[in-house]
This record gives sequence, structure tokens and C-alpha cells, in this order.
Amino acid sequence: MATSASLNPTSRTPSAELVKGLRLYDCTTIVMGSMIGSGIFIVAAEIAREVRSPGLFLLCWVVGGFMTVVAAVTYGELAGMMPTAGGQYVYLREAFGPLFGFLYGWTLFLVIQTGTLAAVAVAFGKFLGVLVPWVSTQTLLIDLGHIEVFHHPVALTFSSQQLVAILALLVLSVLNIFGLRLGAWVQDIFTTLKVAALLGLVGLGFWWSQYHPAAYVQQQGTWSGVHWDAATLTILSVAMVGPLFSSDAWNNITFTGSEIVNPRRDLPLALLVGTATVCCLYVACNWIYLRVLPFAGSPMASGPLGRGVQYAAEDRVATAAAQVMLGGKGATLMAAAIMISTFGCMNGLILAGARVYYAMAKDGLFFHAVGRVDPKHHTPAISLVVQAVWAALLTLTGTYSELLEYVVFAVVLFYAVTIAGVFRLRRIRPEVPRPYRAWGYPVLPAIYIALALFVEWALLTHKAGRSLAGLSIVALGVPVFFLWRRGGVNSKL
Repeated sequence: MATSASLNPTSRTPSAELVKGLRLYDCTTIVMGSMIGSGIFIVAAEIAREVRSPGLFLLCWVVGGFMTVVAAVTYGELAGMMPTAGGQYVYLREAFGPLFGFLYGWTLFLVIQTGTLAAVAVAFGKFLGVLVPWVSTQTLLIDLGHIEVFHHPVALTFSSQQLVAILALLVLSVLNIFGLRLGAWVQDIFTTLKVAALLGLVGLGFWWSQYHPAAYVQQQGTWSGVHWDAATLTILSVAMVGPLFSSDAWNNITFTGSEIVNPRRDLPLALLVGTATVCCLYVACNWIYLRVLPFAGSPMASGPLGRGVQYAAEDRVATAAAQVMLGGKGATLMAAAIMISTFGCMNGLILAGARVYYAMAKDGLFFHAVGRVDPKHHTPAISLVVQAVWAALLTLTGTYSELLEYVVFAVVLFYAVTIAGVFRLRRIRPEVPRPYRAWGYPVLPAIYIALALFVEWALLTHKAGRSLAGLSIVALGVPVFFLWRRGGVNSKL
């Protein structure tokens, strides 16, 4: 059980070695920049194929946005209470004990943060390939054939796209070693650019559709053929993988709590403003997709209008929309915009994630060396390097969609548990100062938990393989935790 002392932000995760340098604008750009990666430009096609209805398609994004904002404003209470390095790891530790904190940090390192980094890095390489054809999964730098793993062929290859993904991860990780302000400066610039790109896409799409209404007319009867039953709700829940992944990482700003100048005010405010803004942009972008492109299409068609949202070439829905509006140069412009977006997203994830492993090391729950701070630049340099190496290895394990599905199940699980922690801390620690209290408590947090559990059930029953893999990673952390605590793991490395 948490103690009053343990809720002191400096009592268990010493952060004197880190420096305060993040202000409200930096915090907001980390929230928004970590959320906006490649998902908004790619996942719409998969969602459209799953739901098969324009109405359900947009509803997925609305529900995903609602869940994200509710979670963010609920986390604001925890962030105001415990503005320290580690963020969500600390919240779980204080609400439910060290085991829960460790399970989150363990899963964050193995799949959530690093898996997301790998998926976004792969997308960066994918869209660089539009501008530089040499960067492709077909350009093999190493080809050792295939091996059988559980009766499934696994390719032992290394492509130029994977090389670019790994180089991007390593460059940004090294850059973040050279100071918090440098990483924040990069984040401010790239977040501003990609928000401007999304606003430009929405504005251009709205203007274009006023003079080319044909595609929009095809979406009439948005809800036709939708039968509201258990099967429809299950389909909707499974399709939520895309919106939830695209909206993920908003909580990363909480990892940097001890480096924020005015955390008790700026953390809750950045969470609210950042998530609400991005989720509104996401709904607007997908509405534009439906105004520019037909919803349904054929995978055999040659052009973007024939393929529609469902079968956009290589799932590049945003690129297809840009091509329709701007012709051949649209694909080039959109590829450049997505490269900016994914580059900025990687920077935010890299900057924030390393602080969690740093906090775990300070608690004796991760390798001791990871808790060291570079004395010159005041950054968790070793943590940044370890994170980069593991994320780089994950880029070799699967495609974008496979990495996405591994990540989402674990992400939603820990969001639900952390929000349950708000209920528990209100009961067992009512005396702890709360500069900000969660909006709509207890109704909105309870709704989030219910929706999250339904999504988890749908994923377990319909995408069992990768969901169980994600759950197994969490469960494997239990014996590792006890081994670590008993000295079975050399935490002094």
C-alpha cells in the first residue's frame, strides 16, 4: 500500500540530476507530437475494410477520441498529485504497489513504447520510399532465406527500409542525449509543422469538395445496412485498434514530470488541450477522406477513386486523397508531410520514454546503469541508448500492422488499470493534495474502463494471437519482478 511519504514526488524517484526545462507549450507539443505519427495517414483503410460502413467508420474515430480525452483528463488528477519522472509507472506503483508499476514499465520497454517507436520508424522509411525508390522492402541488403517457426515461414532478410528506420531511431536518440531543451526544440518545430499539415489537408479537402461533390454524394446513406446488435458492436470494438493506436502516447508527457517548470498546472492543461485538439483533427481528417474518396472500392482498380478508402494503394489513404485533389504532386507532398509527422513523433516518444526506465532504475527495478544521468547534459543517456537499441531490433520483427496489434492490447489494458487507480487513491489517500480533480468523476472514468474492457474482450476473441502475445508479455513480468526483487537478476549492471 502506498504511504504518504511515497506520494512525495521526490521520495522514491530522485530527480535532482534532471533539470526543469519544459514549459506549457513544450508540454503540449509533446502530447500532440507523440500522438500524431503515421496512424492518421494509414489506418483508415484497415478500419474501412473492417466496419464496411461510412457511419461506423467515423464513429470509430469519435469513440476513440472520446476515450482518449476522458483518459487524459482523468490522468490529469494523477499528474497533478505526482509530478515526477516516470509518470504512469509511478501512478501504478502508488495506487497498487511496486508489482503493477514494474509490469507497466516492463511492458512499456518490451513492446508499448519501443513497439510504437518501431512501427512509426517503419512508416517513416515507408514514406521516404515514395521520394527515394531505393528505400523499399523489396531492396534487400541481406537475404538469408527463410526459417520455420511454429510451422510459419519467417524471412531472414534486412531491407533498405529497415535500415532507414533504424538510422532515424539512432540519430534522434543521440540528439536527445545532448540536452532536454534540444529535444524539446526539435519537438516544438516538428509538432507545429505537422499540425499545420493536418490543418492544410482538412482545409484543402473542404475547399476541393465544394467544387467536386461526386465522391461525397456516394457517401449518402451513411448508416444504411448497419444493424445495431452484438456483432456490430464487436466489429466496432475490433476496429478501434486503429484510432486508439493513432491517438496513443498522449500520456508520454507524464513521464517527464520532474523536468516541467510548473507541473501541477501545466501537466493537466497540456493533457486536455493536446488530446482534444488532436482528436478533433483526426475526426476532421477522416471526414475529409470521405468527402474526397468513395468509401468502398476495389483492390483491382488502378486509380485512387476506383480503390476508394477501403483499398487505397498500400493503405495510404491520405496520399490517395492528396492525389485526387492535387494530381501527381499530391503523393510527393503527402509523403513529405508524413515523414515530418513520423520524425516528430519518434522524437517525442524517445524523449519521454527514457524517463520511465530511469525512474525504474532509481527504484532498483531496472539495470542500475540506466538510472545514471549524463553529468554535462543532465539527460538519462544510457536509458536513451538502451531504448534505441531495443526499438531498432523490433523494427526487424514485423510489418506496421503487426507491430500495431501487439501494442494496442497492452496499452488499453494499462490505461484502464491506471484509471482504476484514481478510484483507489481517492479512497486510500483522500488527504493528498490534488491541484486538479478529474472531470466527470466517477462517471466518465467508469465509462472509459467499461469501454476499454469491451475493446480488450473483442481483441482477445477476434485477434487472439497477437493480443495473447501482448498479454503474455505482461504476465511474464510477474516472475521477472520477483526474481529482480530477490536478486535473481543482476540489477547492478
